[in-house]
Amino acid sequence: MKRFFISISILISLGFSANAQESSWLQLEAHSSLRAAQERTRAYAGAFEAVNGFSMPGGWYAVVLGPFTKQEAEKRRRTLRRENLIPNDSFIADGRGYRQQFWPIGANTLTAEPIGEAPTETTAIEMSVVEPAISEPTAPQPVADIEETPRQARKSEALLNRDERKMLQTALQWEGFYTAAIDGAFGRGTRRSMAAYQAEMGYKATGILTTKQRAELLKNYNAILEGIGLATIIDKSAGIQIDMPMALVEFARYEPPFVHYDSKNDSGVRVLLISQTGDQASLFGLYDIMQTLEIVPLEGERKRKDRSFVLTGQNEKFTSYTYAALESGMIKGFTLIWPQGDGKRLERVIAAMKASFKPVGNTALDPNLGEPTAEQRIDLISGLEIRKPIISRTGFYIDSVGRVLTTASSVQNCGRISIDETYDARVELVNSELGIAVLKPINTLAPVAFASFNTKPPRLNSEIAVSGYSYEGALGSATTTFGKLTDIRGLRGEEYLRRLAMVTQSGDAGGPVFDMTGAVLGMLLPHSTSSTQKLPEEVNFAVSADAIAKAGVKLPASTISGALAPIELAAKGIDMTVLVSCWN
Repeated sequence: MKRFFISISILISLGFSANAQESSWLQLEAHSSLRAAQERTRAYAGAFEAVNGFSMPGGWYAVVLGPFTKQEAEKRRRTLRRENLIPNDSFIADGRGYRQQFWPIGANTLTAEPIGEAPTETTAIEMSVVEPAISEPTAPQPVADIEETPRQARKSEALLNRDERKMLQTALQWEGFYTAAIDGAFGRGTRRSMAAYQAEMGYKATGILTTKQRAELLKNYNAILEGIGLATIIDKSAGIQIDMPMALVEFARYEPPFVHYDSKNDSGVRVLLISQTGDQASLFGLYDIMQTLEIVPLEGERKRKDRSFVLTGQNEKFTSYTYAALESGMIKGFTLIWPQGDGKRLERVIAAMKASFKPVGNTALDPNLGEPTAEQRIDLISGLEIRKPIISRTGFYIDSVGRVLTTASSVQNCGRISIDETYDARVELVNSELGIAVLKPINTLAPVAFASFNTKPPRLNSEIAVSGYSYEGALGSATTTFGKLTDIRGLRGEEYLRRLAMVTQSGDAGGPVFDMTGAVLGMLLPHSTSSTQKLPEEVNFAVSADAIAKAGVKLPASTISGALAPIELAAKGIDMTVLVSCWN
């Protein structure tokens, strides 16, 4: 990121004044009526210090705060506008047009010493490509501590503009008192909500908020955003302008198509800016990819349109919101990840980010931007974790409509069960005694191949093979492990078991056990988890095809004769073997 420094002393040498004694004023309002200016000045004086009123040329009267140093005036302007306590069009004035002072009566503050510290001549300013600036809210509202009668309250209310009225409705809606449209019209619904708010707060329910009550309502509405540092970020590389909670996040890195802003001070908040070139197919592809990531939990709304999409997701740890849109051959958007338990502030931050989001320039992130990190893994996409299942084991097709036989232990307490991480399925049958389960796909499938079974007792010490996802899907395809049938019973004489001599992995459990003709003799069971006995590594067990059939599972009989070559057997296994995953 390029940075440059501008010394204040250089600016002074170029003719810019840094006189700490020059006064600046924060002009709030101007009125053509002295009486109106006095009323407004009195209202502001109930809430703020350093409130002054001056006449101006042309018969106008200014309501101002000050005097301040220029630095202090800018600081107060940003703070008060962010909290909706002063009008949106308030500005910094040098006071040269102010004449006779009408408030406070008898005062003369035009020559008073300005409040605040002036910058020294050795101060340096640092600027960067990503330059934050405090965002400005749009709804002003003055404050007063004085009590008003309903008549006075209606009179002060009449001075509100449409945006100020809409902001009051928004705040009432936020507090749960207003449910109608935000239109700036104070009809019966708005009046009823105002009366309900007054009653709740212990005020007389007149249906007309006083200046003090309006200020209190808006202060509470905005207090929820205190401390998040909402600021405008312009990222020229991504071509995005957006307001972000910069007290909670900080720039981390570029990993196209994302700009990563990681959590700051353990806030738990993260932001991604999305920027890439593409078309509708690219947009739809991004929509699908985002849903495979840990940052987009399964529970939540999915809404895809022709040229944009919205994804929401939540779990017990966090909530995320993603928006992206296609415009002029570029896809741009953002993702906000927010800790659970802070829903109201999350809603406000999402609203602020949506309202401020704007593509700028005619560029998107360069795909080659950024450097590879030490965290590169195959289960990361541009630095983001791919969602992982609780457990993944093997299963295999047992009929032409896609039913799958697998282990009972792999599909217990699952929020979702998938076949090959693509097709959703439900449990149709479970036999805990045998340790088997049958899955039925939600939508009918047409597998390339499905198992045929040999339910007769197999030949002792014959060669066998197991097809399975040994490494729980890391290799993308099933592997084949060869071994021998060492007994047609279990160690305690169990008739439904077959003892095998082969080295398998935990992911192989649920896989089909073949004889060398390609007929399925049974299903591989998980390794024993007994804490009191550990068997040799090569000792494995399978539940027999005969026992599976007796449990009520319809199994097609094998008609195959003649041994297959190992490569043919492996190919047969790959065609019928699937990855079964359990998700929370």
